[in-house]
Amino acid sequence: MTGVYPPIEPYDHGVLDVGDGNRLYWEACGNPDGKPALVVHGGPGSGCTPGQRRAFDPSRYRVVLFDQRGCGRSSPHASDPATDMSVNTTAHLIADMERLREHLGIDRWLLHGGSWGSTLILAYAQRYPHRVSEIVIASVTTTRRSEIDWLYRGVGRFYPEAWERFRVGVPPADRDGDLVAAYARLVALPDAAVREQATREWIAWEDAVLSAEPNARPGVYGNRPPLAQLAFVRICTHFFSHGVWLEEGALLRDAGRLAGIPGFLVHGRLDIGGPPGTAWELARAWPDAELVIVEDSGHTGSDTMRAHVTAALDRFAER
Repeated sequence: MTGVYPPIEPYDHGVLDVGDGNRLYWEACGNPDGKPALVVHGGPGSGCTPGQRRAFDPSRYRVVLFDQRGCGRSSPHASDPATDMSVNTTAHLIADMERLREHLGIDRWLLHGGSWGSTLILAYAQRYPHRVSEIVIASVTTTRRSEIDWLYRGVGRFYPEAWERFRVGVPPADRDGDLVAAYARLVALPDAAVREQATREWIAWEDAVLSAEPNARPGVYGNRPPLAQLAFVRICTHFFSHGVWLEEGALLRDAGRLAGIPGFLVHGRLDIGGPPGTAWELARAWPDAELVIVEDSGHTGSDTMRAHVTAALDRFAER
């Protein structure tokens, strides 16, 4: 989510070898002596963006951003069908975050992100709670299979025309089954034309889900460069077809592991693809978290949501 502070450039950046042939791009912005914070981008597979730097007061935060495996400036890129996806899982990404923390010599850091980023933040924080100072999440997800099914099937009742196009984008034998798994198979094929067509259909559905939001921008996904789209869809379908390798409901069940970590959650009332019920469940399971539901926002946010995020980060900068 783009913030409200002026644009800034990194004062440092690099590429970290995390094993399995993967090299992670990272950058650091703001005050090198400031409070450490990590931005965990969404998608999965969207990559970090310059706008994400702007949520933080650059005089008080040492802001670290990185591109998760397979996307952005990390390599190998998931747009290449030869890229091995078996070493790109939630467990691998958690380990990458911890390796990056060690590489940068950070003891504890604030975690900020949204959408898929919130799932990865929760999974990391439940694994390494002693390494997390605070958490700020916008557009909460835990990526349960029930949430995945809602996004790629249930939402179709609001957009029946777009969902039918999404459905017929897979072979006839797969249309009444697991569409996410069917698309995962298509974008893994060696035939470039098949992969590109499946990518277009998936991207069209993602854009359709956001189209009715009050602050909707056309082509949120469709305007991305072609290789970024290919990587995004391949990573999304890979993760979601495997239930992101988490037991159903595990992040809510184990929210007690976050005890003592102050959290701020903000979610749009009008988020069709990810209704606020999950944010509500998480806030009830995590006593140290505050939840604000924003009336004028969907999944992609609003000025009101951005103001809440920045206020929370400003408040936590004092801790």
